[in-house]
Amino acid sequence: MIRDFNIAKREEDIGSYAGYVGSAFMFGRALTSAFWGIVADRYGRKPVIIFGTFSVIVFNTLFGLSINFWMAVITRFLLGSLNGLLGPIKAYAAETFREEYQALGMSTISTAWGIGLIIGPALGGFFAQPAEKYPAVFSKDSIFGRFPYFLPCLCISLFALVVGIGSFWLPETLHNHDSEMPPQDSCKALESASDTKEENESTSKENLFKNWPLMSSIIAYCVFALHDMAYSEIFSLWAVSPRKFGGLSYSTADVGEVLSISGFGLLVFQLTLYSTVAKYVGPVMIARVGGVLSILLLTSYPYFTKLSGITLSLVVNFASMMKNVLSISIVTGLFILQNKAVDQRQRGAANGIAMTGMSFFKALGPAAGGAVFSWAQKRLDAPILPGNQVVFFMLNVIEAIGVLLTLKPFLVETLNT
Repeated sequence: MIRDFNIAKREEDIGSYAGYVGSAFMFGRALTSAFWGIVADRYGRKPVIIFGTFSVIVFNTLFGLSINFWMAVITRFLLGSLNGLLGPIKAYAAETFREEYQALGMSTISTAWGIGLIIGPALGGFFAQPAEKYPAVFSKDSIFGRFPYFLPCLCISLFALVVGIGSFWLPETLHNHDSEMPPQDSCKALESASDTKEENESTSKENLFKNWPLMSSIIAYCVFALHDMAYSEIFSLWAVSPRKFGGLSYSTADVGEVLSISGFGLLVFQLTLYSTVAKYVGPVMIARVGGVLSILLLTSYPYFTKLSGITLSLVVNFASMMKNVLSISIVTGLFILQNKAVDQRQRGAANGIAMTGMSFFKALGPAAGGAVFSWAQKRLDAPILPGNQVVFFMLNVIEAIGVLLTLKPFLVETLNT
């Protein structure tokens, strides 16, 4: 898409501009996530979920109709600003599942992400530029020929419309316990209500920034989020870049296929294995082991260019699937720690803070990842860490910092809520 906007003067600069588009969404979300968390705590999870879903319909459609680079950046920024979904949905899952099923509850969010990893890249890879790929069906003079990236965006917007309508039937999980009591229990009810009100007021006034179990998990979460977003940006750029620049020379369809297979593997793992693993080893240990394994895996990526044919395809698909499984397992474990650290009446605000920090770091991810990738392609003959080796080395440094932040005494786990 960036290439078609003709804003990059050199092919090596495309990564930088692509990073700005990716960062715009996260920057917008960083500015408003705390606000949407407060709204969800005051008015309920459901209104924020519905509003956020309908914002996808509007601004994702406009993104597909972008006629230049700046329109793409602005529509992504507005979508990030008005889409406060993720924090309230995490709170919703924590309130829907009982304590013993919290790992399953948080993994449902990651499973939804896995489904998105199957559907999204497939739509982007197969439906982008439809007039060129399927000229018998789509004319170059049609809207899909004039806007070659509109079709996948339209498919996503229609899907969001169905989800948005279905969200009106979601039950609200933020309960204020204002149900009527029988007259004979009125005195007890008044006493109970008074005690509950005082307790809730005390809880609602608690400074979340002084809640170290919450803040330590959010800080670790932000570092891993930076790594994951930079990796996602770099992987696609690396896969489609020419072999002469150390890439794989994949087409967009090839990348979509790899990410779809990865998403399917992630979906199977989250639905079948994650809750069992978390039950026996705990979310913190999953984050530590997952981080170490990710470092070992990424170290091998620069050497994939020495492969070709079916061997390359099998290795790339397996590595991508393992990387996504490890990343989502880490994030899911930190989701659990964050929601265990706060009371229900502060859960929306707590997740809003987490989303603000995570979105800020994720906004840095694509821009920094794209810039580093473009820089690496200009130093192919460097004596130390030439070409893409320096890119994956930097990713490993960030992941190593995240692993260190999961160790005691920094990361504190709340045992009871």
